[in-house]
Amino acid sequence: MSHLFLGAASLFFLFFDNPPQSTEAKNEGHLRNVRQLTFGGTNAEAYFSFDNKRIVFQSTRSPHECDQIFTMNFDGSEQKLASTGKGVTTCGYFFPDGRRILYASTHGKGDQCYPRPDKSKGYVWGVWNAYDIYTSNPDGSDIKVLSATGGYDAEATISPAGNKIIFTSSRDGDLDLYTMNLDGSGVTRVTNELGYDGGAFFSWDGKRIVYRAFHHKDSSAVADYKALLAEELVRPTKMEIFVSDADGKNRRQVTKNGAANFAPFFHPDDKRIIFASNSQDPKGRMFHLYLMNDDGSGREQITFDGHFNAFPMFTRGGKHVIFVSDRNAKGSYEFNIFIADWVD
Repeated sequence: MSHLFLGAASLFFLFFDNPPQSTEAKNEGHLRNVRQLTFGGTNAEAYFSFDNKRIVFQSTRSPHECDQIFTMNFDGSEQKLASTGKGVTTCGYFFPDGRRILYASTHGKGDQCYPRPDKSKGYVWGVWNAYDIYTSNPDGSDIKVLSATGGYDAEATISPAGNKIIFTSSRDGDLDLYTMNLDGSGVTRVTNELGYDGGAFFSWDGKRIVYRAFHHKDSSAVADYKALLAEELVRPTKMEIFVSDADGKNRRQVTKNGAANFAPFFHPDDKRIIFASNSQDPKGRMFHLYLMNDDGSGREQITFDGHFNAFPMFTRGGKHVIFVSDRNAKGSYEFNIFIADWVD
């Protein structure tokens, strides 16, 4: 997703090499009965199955040295490896019937993990061309390639309507959004403007999408973007939230704060969007969840505890929300998955 886990989870390491000191927790009025589902490791991008009974997520935990895909029950029990344990993975998601999952992985191009990008280039993360999109049974068996090109293919999610997948690919020389059918057929390009478009989710009725993007305008920014992309890298420090029809038409920029805004997800009323942002931290290192109307108005801060809160997703019907946070962390780079009752 990085949705920023390659996107965003890389932000963990970029912005938290020197973690900020503790912050005073305030009342999180929309969250009730917050429960921690994972304990230790670097966990991210936790998403519900269509029946809300199971969760797929990515985690770096022993004995694995980089992200792998896991599944667990709604209450955090029965955490099991679902990917191969080789390469690096990101962005798991359940198919509508719950019988298969999809995720992106580099294991087809080698068993190794990828090193963190060179810090001399500033805040960058890898969009490795070795990423392809795979499907498997939730226990990891019967692995099949769903989408593979010579470029980056990742960040795939499935419409709540159950008919389309949206994902990010560099197959045409830029990082753009594409849709395809559940069997990988019918690939259609959705975005065309130069710059990074990614981390997309459908609205609950399947008619719209919300995603993060930054479109480079001046010549120096364009040159920097192209040079980094040629090295399979992208700079994530400025991203805005966009909304459009599912086919890319009627696109609107929803945030305009020049910060790192990412992991947007529609509230079940399809009128509001929850997302993560560092816009309130002058140093840009503290991320919290916010809720806003789909035109960007009425923004409200949701989380106050911890220094990193991201990857929110509502259950169908909106009774619960899942997210990732460093609250209660016992060590550096520990990020866990939390679930809470949602109070409107």
